[in-house]
Amino acid sequence: MSEFNEFDQQGSVPERSTGSIISHAFEMYKGVFLYGLVAMIIYLIGDFVIQSISGFGSWTNYSDFKDFDEDSYRELLLNRPGVSLYYSFAGVLSILLSPLYVGLIYITNKFNTKTPIEFTDLFIGYRQNLGNILLYSLITNIILFIAAMLCFLPVVFVFPLFLLGYPILLFENANAMDALSKTFNIAKENYSVFLGTGLLSVIISIAGIVLCCVGIIFTAPFIYIAMYSLYCAYLGKPRQITYNK
Repeated sequence: MSEFNEFDQQGSVPERSTGSIISHAFEMYKGVFLYGLVAMIIYLIGDFVIQSISGFGSWTNYSDFKDFDEDSYRELLLNRPGVSLYYSFAGVLSILLSPLYVGLIYITNKFNTKTPIEFTDLFIGYRQNLGNILLYSLITNIILFIAAMLCFLPVVFVFPLFLLGYPILLFENANAMDALSKTFNIAKENYSVFLGTGLLSVIISIAGIVLCCVGIIFTAPFIYIAMYSLYCAYLGKPRQITYNK
C-alpha cells in the first residue's frame, strides 16, 4: 500500500528551456548512473534471449552500413531472417520493462531530494500503478510504431508529446488515458521546448553506439532522466512516494 506525502527537502528544478532541462538531467544522471546501468543490463539480457529465440542478430552485420543506400538498409533491417519475430518479442519486452524505467525516474527524484536510495526502488513501477504503466507503454508503442511505418521523420515530431507520461503515472498515480491527455496538452502548448529536449535527449541516449555499440548501455537511460527534469520544469518538484512496510 502506498501513500503520497508532501515534504520540504532540498532539490533543484530547471527553468523551462531546453538547455536548462538538459543540464539538470546531466546533473541527475551523474548521481543515478549505476541504476541506469543495471536497468540496461536487464534489458540486454532480455534482448539476448529474444535474439536466441528468433535467430535474428540485431547487433551483427552493421559494418554493411558503410555503403548503405535505401534498398540495402531495408534488406539489412527489415528482410533478414527472424526479423519479424524479433521485433514482435522486442515490443513485448519494451512494454514489460517500462515499469523499470519508471523506477529509474523514481530513483532520480530521490537523488534530487537527497532521500536515501534503496536498490529495490528501481522496481517500484511493478508495485505502484503497474496496470496503467503497462497500458500507457502499449498505447505509445503502437502510436510510435505507426509513425515509424509512415516514415522515420514523423516519430521525431510525435515522440516529444509523450515525454511526461511516465512521471505523471508515477508521481500523480494517474491512469493511462489521463497521463496521455495531460502530457499531450502540456507538450503542444510548449512544443518547441519539448521537441528540443526530446531530440537532444535521444541524441545523447544513442551516442554510446559509436563506441562499438556497447557504449549505448551507458547512455541509453539518459532519456528517462530527461523526462524527470522536464516534469520538474513544468509541473514542479514531485512529491515523494513512501510505502508502509
